[in-house]
Formats: sequence, C-alpha cells, structure tokens
Amino acid sequence: QVQLVESGGGSVQAGGSLRLSCAASGSIFSINAMGWYRRAPGNELELVARITSGGSTNYADSVKGRFTISRDKTQNTMYLEMNSLKPEDTGVYYCDADVFTRYGSSLRFWGQGTQVTVSS
Repeated sequence: QVQLVESGGGSVQAGGSLRLSCAASGSIFSINAMGWYRRAPGNELELVARITSGGSTNYADSVKGRFTISRDKTQNTMYLEMNSLKPEDTGVYYCDADVFTRYGSSLRFWGQGTQVTVSS
C-alpha cells in the first residue's frame, strides 16, 4: 500500500507563514501529480495547488502570489509554503498523489489532513 503523511500545520496570526510537508511511502513505482486541498469549516473540499511530475503548477486564485507548491521527487515529498496567511486560509489541509504502484496499478491516495488555523 501507499501512505501519505502531512505535517507542518498549526496556529498562526494573520500575516504569518507556515510550511506544510507531505511524505509518500510504500509500494511506489512512480508518482505523477500531487496536490494540496483544504476544507474550511462548513465548506466543501477545494483545490489549493497542484504540481505535476514535470513541475508544472496550478493554484487556486485565492492563494496565487502567497502560496508556493514544490516537490522533491527523490524523496517522494511535496511541500506547500504559505505566506501572508489570512483567516480565510483556515481549514484542514490534505495532500493527494496519483501513484503508479509497484503492483502495476494507478491509484489516487490521500493523507489524513493537517489543521491550519489563522487568527486575525
């Protein structure tokens, strides 16, 4: 199987910064795209940022210019650098990965989520 573990969440004041990490492990042959999503209280899950295996990125309009997604393919790890945080960035952040497993299957996996709280 494949596991994704997020870390780096926490509580900060508006204007502050946090760096989230997502480490993938297990029966991984290769990872295609990876992404960060968030669910704010009372809201649906929304895309925050996504990065392909080639390094192409896309961001939600609400985070452009403030968040940066990156990945270390050698470590199967993805990062989300979050700057100029706003209270509306509060939520549970999840990472996902499109994995081609060692067993020959292509599956999407999710992490358990990490809480980000931004106070005004």
